[in-house]
Amino acid sequence: MKKLWEASGTFKQKSHLTAYCNWLKRNQGLSFNNYQDLWDWSIENIEDFWVSIWNYFKIKSHSQYNQVLSSYNMPNCTWFGGATLNYSEHIFRQSKPSQTAIYFSNETGINIEISWQELEEKVASMVSYLKSLGVKRKDTVVAFLPNVPEATIAFLAVNSLGAIWSSTSPDFGTESVVNRFAQIEPKVLIAVDGYSYNGKPYDKTNTVKEIVASLPTLKKVILLPYLNENALDNFSDAYEDINTIFKIDGGTLQFQPVDFNHPIWVLYSSGTTGLPKAIVHSHGGILLEHFKYMAFHNDVHEGERYFWFTTTGWMMWNFLQSALLMGASIVLYDGCPTYPKFDSLWNFSDDLSINHFGTSAPYLVANMKKQIDIKKAHNLSSIRSISSTGAPLPAEAFDYVYNHIKNDVWLCSMAGGTDVCTAFVGGTPFYNVHSGEIQCRALGVSLYALDDLGNPVEDDLGEMVINKPMPSMPIYFWNDKDNARYKSSYFEDYPGKWRHGDFIKINSKTNGLTIYGRSDATLNRHGIRIGTSEIYSAVNKIKVIEDSLIINLELEGGKHFMPLFVKLKNGYGLSEEIKTKINKQLKSDYSPRHVPDEIIEVQDIPYTISGKKMEAPIKKILLKMPIEKSINIDAMRNPESVQFFIEFAKKI
Repeated sequence: MKKLWEASGTFKQKSHLTAYCNWLKRNQGLSFNNYQDLWDWSIENIEDFWVSIWNYFKIKSHSQYNQVLSSYNMPNCTWFGGATLNYSEHIFRQSKPSQTAIYFSNETGINIEISWQELEEKVASMVSYLKSLGVKRKDTVVAFLPNVPEATIAFLAVNSLGAIWSSTSPDFGTESVVNRFAQIEPKVLIAVDGYSYNGKPYDKTNTVKEIVASLPTLKKVILLPYLNENALDNFSDAYEDINTIFKIDGGTLQFQPVDFNHPIWVLYSSGTTGLPKAIVHSHGGILLEHFKYMAFHNDVHEGERYFWFTTTGWMMWNFLQSALLMGASIVLYDGCPTYPKFDSLWNFSDDLSINHFGTSAPYLVANMKKQIDIKKAHNLSSIRSISSTGAPLPAEAFDYVYNHIKNDVWLCSMAGGTDVCTAFVGGTPFYNVHSGEIQCRALGVSLYALDDLGNPVEDDLGEMVINKPMPSMPIYFWNDKDNARYKSSYFEDYPGKWRHGDFIKINSKTNGLTIYGRSDATLNRHGIRIGTSEIYSAVNKIKVIEDSLIINLELEGGKHFMPLFVKLKNGYGLSEEIKTKINKQLKSDYSPRHVPDEIIEVQDIPYTISGKKMEAPIKKILLKMPIEKSINIDAMRNPESVQFFIEFAKKI
């Protein structure tokens, strides 16, 4: 396993993780030789670990907890019963009035800095206005907004009141938005008139009106004039301009304490094959988890600048807000990451001296496929870490980061999900970074790879399973009677254990791990399980291939059909020579079993709006399942790409 990075002695010594270990030694007499010993303690003494997080970060509770964990029987367990707190209150404990809390830029050239004082004043103004509408604890407030400061301000205000937040981005269609928001019966909608992407304006006036018409529980609509400063002229007088609200004197910002297990927000599954799951997390569970992850697995420090390229429709937007808990500034960007130039985000990083650069694995792979030598064109001296999630990051992309972006950066590949609004596995300054491997299992996450018999395995492919509760696991799904959908989503295959749906391999020597793709889309070739990421890793090495999708179909009579769909770069067509290269690469890197039965050229690969390849929905289409049960077109980034697969299914 090739070592790519090792933290310097100074890096380790100044890390939050070292400070925490020293604190454990001073206060609890606990000493650990290495990260693995610390992780073992954290999952063997799960309650003691989370109490230590509570005490280390000095959680402010308005009433004390009477029990750490009610039960180990997932999902029927609650954390820190009796405690009352507020997430926003912990963010504003970090306030330093004259310092910058939010940096914002967009592709049209707007650049804004918001101080902690301005942030607090605007949140207070929004709180005052929402109170005047009668918004209170347990009410839901929803947002149809891009990744702009107004979204952060609105979230903090809603949270301060003890109300429940939910958001989608304006690239969602009407049906997708309504499918999400209608489930939770919102009282207020905060919407945008439009946005720009890849140099093109997108007017969402009609979409907003359609959404409002489909949400009968709304008492008020607040509008952000973003694309057009006169946007309010296109709406009725009942719509309120958000800028008018910010002129209200909100006085001193107050925080409503809520139960530890009170809902903080509602997130949604992709909804590609049905109505999106409305996933509800707790105030306290998210607070503890985000403190833990930001400090110990991302090492975010006060005064640093934390960036993640995301939209308000991806859980990484919610995760991004938590950098404020550490006293860091959050850096927001709205627009296309490759406009006006493919390396625009790296320019952006240079301009703002970003310390922690977060993005998706597909973005790094796209840079690699373009063969861009980022470090030649950019300084990037401020960047301490590059974080990646959203899909498995292949080994060659690890190598690309160190060879062509920055050779001394901490590459934090991580994986988790909307389900927990954090990462189960990610970075640690105590381990080296090895090519193709995520560094560690996160503290407090009792995660293992299980074989077909349910036994833990190392150095072999297994199902990712978590066998003890985490505070940030959902408290419930909205309108889910008896937790039926919640239980079927995670607990059917291994009763009492959370099955996340990924295939992983844990390295017994490095303690790192590799994710091989979704287990529900795993390629089972004649009894041998193959991770889809293995296919993509090999195919990525063929320079003329821009993207690919692999599906394995189990047919009648024990037969299999495994087609590989490839999107080629402009100017290339699929030739026999290219097919031969692909097959040779797969045989060379892996085995003859990895060679597809057929290679088919497509114009585009289907993706969800949040940027995930739609392996499982396309598999259902190719198995000739009803289209309406196979895929939700409205939840796609590029819905036109599906038609090819619908037609292809007719030929199988």
